[in-house]
Amino acid sequence: MKPVRLPASATSALPRWGLWALGLLYILPGLIGRDPWKNEDASSFGIAWTMAHGTIADWLAPNIVGLPMPTESPLTYWIGALFIKLLGWLVSDPLAARLSTVVFFLVGSLSVWYATYLLGRRPEAQPLRLAFGGQPEPRDFGRTLADGAFLIYLGCLGLLSHSHEATAKSLQIALVAFSIYVSVRLFEARSIRSAALLGLTFGLLILTRGWVLPLGLLCGLLTLALIRDKAIIKDLLLVTLPVTLIVAGIWLAANFAMLPHGVNRFAAWEYFNLQQLSWPSWTALSYYFKYGIWFAWPAWPFAGWAVYAWREQRSTLHIALPLAFFVSLTVVLLLNPHPEEGILLPLLPALVILAAFGLPTMKRGAINAVDWFSVMTLTACAAFIWLAWIAKESGWPAQIAKNVYKLAPGFKPEFNLIALIIALLGTIFWILLVNWRLSRRPSVLWRAVVLSSGGVILCWLLLTTLWLPWINYSKSYAGVAAQIDEHLPTVKQCVDTNVGPAQRASFAYFGDIPFGEYGQPHCDFLLYQDNISVKTDDAIWREFKGNWELLWTGRRPSDRDERFRLYQRVSN
Repeated sequence: MKPVRLPASATSALPRWGLWALGLLYILPGLIGRDPWKNEDASSFGIAWTMAHGTIADWLAPNIVGLPMPTESPLTYWIGALFIKLLGWLVSDPLAARLSTVVFFLVGSLSVWYATYLLGRRPEAQPLRLAFGGQPEPRDFGRTLADGAFLIYLGCLGLLSHSHEATAKSLQIALVAFSIYVSVRLFEARSIRSAALLGLTFGLLILTRGWVLPLGLLCGLLTLALIRDKAIIKDLLLVTLPVTLIVAGIWLAANFAMLPHGVNRFAAWEYFNLQQLSWPSWTALSYYFKYGIWFAWPAWPFAGWAVYAWREQRSTLHIALPLAFFVSLTVVLLLNPHPEEGILLPLLPALVILAAFGLPTMKRGAINAVDWFSVMTLTACAAFIWLAWIAKESGWPAQIAKNVYKLAPGFKPEFNLIALIIALLGTIFWILLVNWRLSRRPSVLWRAVVLSSGGVILCWLLLTTLWLPWINYSKSYAGVAAQIDEHLPTVKQCVDTNVGPAQRASFAYFGDIPFGEYGQPHCDFLLYQDNISVKTDDAIWREFKGNWELLWTGRRPSDRDERFRLYQRVSN
């Protein structure tokens, strides 16, 4: 028997303008008014910026002003470079590149919404008919579940920071979500068009972060087709797989044909992909559970309950398909010997869709527990963000203010009235939302997750309005780049360096530093990065031959370990 029994009143959909407003409120804060931040955010911008201002070789072989990035696939950076070319002159290159994340977010969130909607209106997903009628129509039920999936997607903690960075991870999760949507179309009504579109999506996934993940997804879909409809296996092998290989092969063939070391670049890229496969390890398993619990909140409790509640109908498409995606992606994750946050992201779309089908089966007590946890936890987080901001601006409470400035020495407070007004309006809206949810106790399905998503959006909004200058000061290399630029000649000369990808991108953009050819030291200036605990210069003399005179030493104020030194070559 189906586990769902609902009246039509429980399937009131959110207004379209409300969904769009929530989506924009989620994705826009954190994009404007900041520099590229250290690590992946800055290095991804560096690749796109190099492409936008480079040659065809830079578009085919990702690099950061001459530093090869052979493990990177190019699609994310092609899109970022196109945004830089189109909008860089208007809004600055870093912001133009980050605007591509709006496209990634729209593709991911709309794919989750439409996939859930299509699955939710299927006959086997419908609630039991009531004795005297009054059950919801299939379209209304599907739309309400889709609204719930959208809210859960916005509330996932692991998606929050990654969705605001123009990295390959943010595009990958969008394409995984889109592949779920196309797979629903394929299993609902077999068509060459759907199979080819799925192949195109898998090919784009290869051009985003390699072939391991799309291979896992293809294996999962073949297994599902073997169980449900063996005829689809033919479509997957004769249409989807060839299209996938053609899409990915165009880039690889262009590398071989147009680049002098295309074979070597392919070998490095292929080696990187193979390094993501190993035997399952305790390290991967412990990472999966240790970080997955918070990373996939609040999706995983609802998803787990959905699998249990629908256990007698687990072969139905609305459970079997997202579960096939989740299981295949979990296997890929457990086979990876180098677990990190990025490999957890692709799990979210399938979990979110499963979670949506857990909403109508959850008991009232469980829903209230999730609500109270969300209200207490997220309200406490928002209150602390406000309290710490007051301390930062006024000096009270003194201990909190001391800790804030200890983490970012030299930071000067910047009062922004517009940011304050936006933060106040967001807080007022949160109070009204909590009051509406707790006082009226609506019966609609998405009531169980509206507070979770609303609270996450509030905390992100507060951080990216009240705290953005402080965070930007702590994570940006713009200040260090300006100091280096001051100590270089007015007429720029090339600089040898050992700095990492993020630092190289930031210094090249903010300081206009002309780095020399990678791997062939020959410049008269040297920018060296090491740890402040290193007491000798032996490593410098071994790597960069010659006599060097120290011109400058510096670092980011918020980083106590990292150190940069600028040298000039002197004659014997």
